[in-house]
Amino acid sequence: MEFDEARYSVCEAAAGEDLRLFLNGPDGRPLGTFGAVQAQLASEGKRLAFAMNAGMYHDDRRPVGYYVEQGQEQAPLQRKPGPGNFGLHPNGVFCVTAEGFAVIETLAFDAARPECLFASQSGPMLVLSGAIHPKFLPASPSVNIRNGVGVSSDGRRAFFVISDQRVNFHRFARLFRDGLNLPNALFFDGTISRLYAPELGRDDFGLPMGPMVGLVVPSN
Repeated sequence: MEFDEARYSVCEAAAGEDLRLFLNGPDGRPLGTFGAVQAQLASEGKRLAFAMNAGMYHDDRRPVGYYVEQGQEQAPLQRKPGPGNFGLHPNGVFCVTAEGFAVIETLAFDAARPECLFASQSGPMLVLSGAIHPKFLPASPSVNIRNGVGVSSDGRRAFFVISDQRVNFHRFARLFRDGLNLPNALFFDGTISRLYAPELGRDDFGLPMGPMVGLVVPSN
């Protein structure tokens, strides 16, 4: 889609669909690539409809913040502000529940502790209750390819977006709030942002990643 003279690739998941987060393979080592996820799913007779990187990670690809996979916490929630985009509070958590999806600010998430089947903490928040992050500047010269996730007001739809050109944070946040009409959205990354979406002709290549999110469908 095009919004505010910039182009974006958008993938949507609906509540009840098989949306998962991926980090490590059965051997405990990071999967790192969309191809490795595809190979793992093949044993189930399934494949990826789309996938993208889903949160920041350390050099060894461990998640920087909270991470849950198949209901099991694998990395703790990080509550304190800090350096870099992740620590630019408010940051937040993307959570997949049995009922749908949520993007929740970190301290609110800590207070509520919803039961997430999958979760990834990242930051900063792009949109929080309809408001753009207060530290974003409309004319900021800091531009990059960026990706993130936004959730509908009823929690039934999640939208995964990557910019097709370099944009600043404010412009990216406006896409979620004003272009997609989403009240809450979370930044995933802006350095290694990549998308796998065969229907869009996308299979982005690059260095191995940490957490990834993907919509799983039957192979046939």
